[in-house]
Amino acid sequence: MNCPNCRRDIADYSNFCYFCGTRQNVIPAGPAPYQKRLMRSVVDSKIAGVCGGVAEYLGVDSTIVRLIWIVAAILPPFPAIIAYLVAWVIVPLAPLPAPPASQPLPASAPNTAQPA
Repeated sequence: MNCPNCRRDIADYSNFCYFCGTRQNVIPAGPAPYQKRLMRSVVDSKIAGVCGGVAEYLGVDSTIVRLIWIVAAILPPFPAIIAYLVAWVIVPLAPLPAPPASQPLPASAPNTAQPA
């Protein structure tokens, strides 16, 4: 890559020219960075998937989140019950996970292959 200011050859991944210091317009290679979103879980749900989704978002076990939510729900002002209902309505449902590509056929599935 050439610096547009001093026309010297610099490395393709450089953000600045190390000869003249001019900022380079480098297009990042590869996919965009992953951005986590809070979503209700479809694979780890007991009622609506709110606790499972919070656990996936925070990277902790869902049992811990459920226990904390239950303890908060029985405390006198009862904000956890209202928060759960609001999250149930507002937080979107996560899409179903894709099945594995190399999944063997179950034994009860008929063989549809034609003999050659």
